[in-house]
Amino acid sequence: MNAKQLSKRLTRVADFVPQDAVVADIGSDHAYLPCYLLHKGIAARGVAGEVVKGPFESAKRQVREEGLSDRIAVRLASGLKAIEAEDGVTVVTIAGMGGSLIRSILETDMDKLAGVERLVLQPNVHAQTLRDWALLNGWHVTAEDILEENNKIYEILVFERRGGKGELTDAERLLGPYLLAECSPVFVSKWRHEIKQWKRILASLEGLPETEEMLMKKQEFTRNIELAEGVLGSEDSEWE
Repeated sequence: MNAKQLSKRLTRVADFVPQDAVVADIGSDHAYLPCYLLHKGIAARGVAGEVVKGPFESAKRQVREEGLSDRIAVRLASGLKAIEAEDGVTVVTIAGMGGSLIRSILETDMDKLAGVERLVLQPNVHAQTLRDWALLNGWHVTAEDILEENNKIYEILVFERRGGKGELTDAERLLGPYLLAECSPVFVSKWRHEIKQWKRILASLEGLPETEEMLMKKQEFTRNIELAEGVLGSEDSEWE
């Protein structure tokens, strides 16, 4: 992977960035994504934010080597603190982190999102917590994607302030409204695996002292199984 040839995962993220956007890529690593977006003529300008010194230096070097130093600002900062008002950022991308960490980044500096029109988020796990955040903070789910790369499955969520889905059922919060509607083979594979894991965990908890925390966990797993099987159907015979 490089600034002109992204991974399948990041290419899909880039596909959701609109023409002429000013993009802030948070946790940018080598700044491949913003460099790619400018090389392709998709983004007008960019910000590459990194909180770790090593990746920050790598991003600066990459942007310089790509001849984009005048159009991409590389900043050493925590999360959305990499964005400055004069940047005029319209799109924020955050990819390759856990959903809980992405949510924390969004919640910590929500004022930085004042002029932002779209969020393109690629959580490695726990996508539901981002849908929940969106519902609580006036963002709507306007698109989703799911893909498999190197034997890992990734979800991509797109949030905007209007349009799309402003209200979600419990099943849509867990599975994703657009992903659920499409029900692709990758989607089915992901949730069959999750159901299997949840059932194994529940079986391992049988006979253990039922603390309040354990009871809540069992209820959560049971509810998730019900929601997922409500969409996919049960395949208990495979696991017995």
